[in-house]
Amino acid sequence: MSDRIVLRTGEALVAGGPAGTAAEPEIVIGELDGPVGTALATLTGDQAKGHSKVFAILNTDIQVRPVTLMVSKVTVNNSRYTNILMGTVQAAIANGVLDAVRAGDIPKEKANDLGIICSVWLNPSVATDDNLDHQILFDIHRKATALAIKKAMNNEPSQA
Repeated sequence: MSDRIVLRTGEALVAGGPAGTAAEPEIVIGELDGPVGTALATLTGDQAKGHSKVFAILNTDIQVRPVTLMVSKVTVNNSRYTNILMGTVQAAIANGVLDAVRAGDIPKEKANDLGIICSVWLNPSVATDDNLDHQILFDIHRKATALAIKKAMNNEPSQA
């Protein structure tokens, strides 16, 4: 059995795509029966206009484990932006979490015991980009999420 994971944090900046597609998730991860679980439950029940909080899901109805709550860093006031955030980016984050489990960054035996809060940056310019490449956006957010989780689970960067 793995050691107890009370609270760990991580972030990753991944760019390299067209304008507006960079991702910079900030992750908090920890046991559901600790401070992360309390924060996750509180955030889920405390919806704020323009800052919806939703679980990361696949295929519209499959919640990933560890349970992952997405929180937008941007005030959302545009339906196209919302559709991109709750479509392409939501699926990318869910896949990034699964990638972290598959890679062993999150111990599989802990997947049901941990919670993740993921603060999401999605550039508002995507709402007006008629040529937005959703595959590139998906790939970048997926990679950034997995990397932020890896950093959190490895306590990176370290002071050593």
